[in-house]
Amino acid sequence: MNKHIAPEQLAEWLQGAAEVALRAGDLILELYEEQAYETYEKDDESPVTSADFAANRLIVDGLAKLTPDIPILSEEGSHLSFEERQQWPRYWIIDPIDGTQEFIARSGDFGVIIALVEHNKPILGVIYWPAGDVLYTAQHGQGAFRQDVHGKQQIHVRRLADPAQDVIHLAISRRQPRERVLQRMTAERELALFPAGSCSLKACMIAEGRADCFLRVGPTGEWDTAAAEVIVGEAGGCIVSEDFQPLTYNQEANLGNPNFIILGDPAVAWKSVFTHHQNDD
Repeated sequence: MNKHIAPEQLAEWLQGAAEVALRAGDLILELYEEQAYETYEKDDESPVTSADFAANRLIVDGLAKLTPDIPILSEEGSHLSFEERQQWPRYWIIDPIDGTQEFIARSGDFGVIIALVEHNKPILGVIYWPAGDVLYTAQHGQGAFRQDVHGKQQIHVRRLADPAQDVIHLAISRRQPRERVLQRMTAERELALFPAGSCSLKACMIAEGRADCFLRVGPTGEWDTAAAEVIVGEAGGCIVSEDFQPLTYNQEANLGNPNFIILGDPAVAWKSVFTHHQNDD
């Protein structure tokens, strides 16, 4: 079954995935507020909680009911071999709690991520911020949207009045040393820093124009970027590796990402702002 899915069917799946993300967010928020979870350490020494596992079960069950024939790849699940995975024409990829460190630190800056990848390209994206009750969704070719208590509206990246001179709004991690990012950027451009939590929420900041860019230095997985790639792309921006190459999905045995950059206004000469790639020239 390698044929592309009709946009109308994708729209139904996007709605269904969004409803699953909302239910998972409710569960996560309940466990968060009651502090009714245990914390563990993965093999790579990163944290994971029983809330991650509970949300994972809810999302996997929900997506399996929505689309019984589409496999699901989760950060918190067991990963099939590349030989099996590369046969998939499409699959769901999820991160039940993006920003587990933020969840544990009780900052509220964590999200639920669900994306559909077809022929190695993300085509549906859902990011839900439970603490703020804000839902971001996008379907390839259909725009990106934010939904909150005030309703649903289409979102776009910020367009700078002067792309060559205006201050750039840089979303930056609260947890990681800022020098790791700033040393990879030109000193000739004035920056305003906007601290935030998980990668997915920083991506949404860029998609809705509250920040212009974000550089992630350090390990991430394909589940961290798939939904953001659709949402940011449909809002007018893009995600690329630190060397300004496209990210790949399910094309290697390793599901890790390179360092990557999320970019807003395409009129900005981003290669002159993020200069690390120039060291390879």
